[in-house]
Amino acid sequence: MITLKNVILRRSAKVLLDGATVTINPGEKVGLVGRNGAGKSTLFALLNGGLHEDGGDFSMPRQWRLAQVAQNMPETSESATDFVVAGDTRLVELREQLAAAETAHAAHPDDADAGMALAHAYTDLADAGEHDAVPRAQALILGLGFKVHELDQPVDSFSGGWRMRLQLARALMCPSDLLLLDEPTNHLDLDALVWLEAWLQRYAGTMIVISHDREFLDAVTDVTLHIEHAKLTRYGGNYSKFEDMRALQLEQQQAAFAKQQDKIAHLQKFIDRFKAKASKAKQAQSRVKALERMERVAPLLAEADFTFEFKEPANIPNPMLTIGDASFGYVQEDAPPKVILTHVNRSVLAGQRIGILGANGQGKSTLVKTIAREMGALAGTVTEGKGLNIGYFAQQELDVLHPGSNPLEHMVRLARDLGPQSRERSTEQDLRGFLGSFNFSGDMVKQPVGTMSGGEKARLVLAMMVWQRPNLLLLDEPTNHLDLATREALAVALNEFEGTLMLVSHDRALLRSVCDEFWLVGRGAVKDFDGDLDDYQRYLLDEAKRQRELAKQAAEPPAPAPAPAPAPIAAAAAPASPRQTSDGDGRAQRQRSAQERQQRAEQTRPLRKELASIDERLASAGAEKAALEARLAQPLPAPEIADAGRKLKLLGDEIDALEERWMTLSEQIEALAAA
Repeated sequence: MITLKNVILRRSAKVLLDGATVTINPGEKVGLVGRNGAGKSTLFALLNGGLHEDGGDFSMPRQWRLAQVAQNMPETSESATDFVVAGDTRLVELREQLAAAETAHAAHPDDADAGMALAHAYTDLADAGEHDAVPRAQALILGLGFKVHELDQPVDSFSGGWRMRLQLARALMCPSDLLLLDEPTNHLDLDALVWLEAWLQRYAGTMIVISHDREFLDAVTDVTLHIEHAKLTRYGGNYSKFEDMRALQLEQQQAAFAKQQDKIAHLQKFIDRFKAKASKAKQAQSRVKALERMERVAPLLAEADFTFEFKEPANIPNPMLTIGDASFGYVQEDAPPKVILTHVNRSVLAGQRIGILGANGQGKSTLVKTIAREMGALAGTVTEGKGLNIGYFAQQELDVLHPGSNPLEHMVRLARDLGPQSRERSTEQDLRGFLGSFNFSGDMVKQPVGTMSGGEKARLVLAMMVWQRPNLLLLDEPTNHLDLATREALAVALNEFEGTLMLVSHDRALLRSVCDEFWLVGRGAVKDFDGDLDDYQRYLLDEAKRQRELAKQAAEPPAPAPAPAPAPIAAAAAPASPRQTSDGDGRAQRQRSAQERQQRAEQTRPLRKELASIDERLASAGAEKAALEARLAQPLPAPEIADAGRKLKLLGDEIDALEERWMTLSEQIEALAAA
């Protein structure tokens, strides 16, 4: 188990944990929550050995294997599959040992020790899952949203978000007793998120995850650790249960504090009234000592909530925009345009709140970018209502901020670009006050954006959107860098927004909270989705199951052709015409034919019986093999992986032998039938 006893953790002069005491038991799935800057990543650094405690005692089993997502952007030309396979550190180590053993054996082929070392290396590698490493890695890659044709593409051919998905797959590939995940959902679409939840629910080790996605935490955790005011508190249950228990705890604390304050006031009043009276001095002194001994209940120091609101739009056209028989996609240099969506006919009306759903790569961002004027339609029309004012939050929006500029400079530039009406309310004092409402106060307005956290950058982008007073909000994954409190503030602001909203997000809590209807982008079309998010999650799981079945069918060898039926007796063996033979001759011929058929039946009966038996065994062996392969695709302890691998090898050999025998029997039966 993992134990912290009176642990103190500092970053520079700031104390992030003070006297933290907690126990994490083997196999527990833990959600680590707290405001940005509370110390979550610092605690991770303690767990992975990157930081040592400044006080107290920390321990975890020395033999535990650790897996976590590397935060660096991978730069390599190796294929996606090879990159993820290399995440299995045990396998990589054993491959190196095998290479060394092969070199030693080649140099000394008669050395018995070298031969024994080589044999052990092969055995250890088989036990570690060498035989199915590539299928396991590719299952992870495909589950996280990649396409089959991308499995062999170089890692550095993918964009940053996709490379971080490969880092996640690499961490999941690593055999581990402790899995640390820091915001694993940031670069995932909803379909990949649903897959990841299912995978983590099957994970057998201990897991600690930092996330600001409440539904994800509810799905994959059973314990919650909360960091607040340098204290670490353990709650049994997922995030929703933690919220309920914490609300009750705060309510009880506030009630206890109020009750104690009343008691203190009563004692103090007695002391003040009677301390000067000789007859009551003893009682007054007793109450003074009671006050001194009293263990004070701390007042409720609730962290200040972050709130903001979108200003009322200057005008609201209706319809906002109309799309007529449009095709959306990308213009490519030296190549025909890449069409992703065709025959799109949609209207966006005033006040609509549309959630845009769809599997990864189906065109959600393409649709939003085209509406946002980031790219043009390849065909058809996109007609905007008069006075349409779009506020667009793109996935890459944080990257287009100027790293060397500070928030105040960003706002000054924005106010200047928006024209005279904006400049009227854009004195430095106005802009400072406005930024302060987004928690950019004091010196933060002069802090370079490049030194800010992802959450601070996201808040700045939200502030710039609000300043523009849009009447149509296009939000493409706006919550990636927002903590839970800011996500809740965003949900409240969007619900009070008087314009129209179109939202792409993997945050199901936000989608449920602010969207009234859903569009489904997929298979080259944009259609209404008739259902809620639970229906959509079932749709995603059904689609994934269908894709697995198709892939399985494509991977399986074609079923052997059934043995042909015995050939009918050749017509030439029968009389040319009944009129040319006597009835006796006909009966004799029929008897001979019956005898021949009986002979062939007796000869083929045992062969057909054995063939039927082989068919049955092949079917059961195939099912056993599929079950073993599915089991090996899940995280298992090393002994179970080795046992399943050996069984899979034996089954493969048996299936090969059975298929060989099946072919021999079929040929014998065909020969007898043709005789």
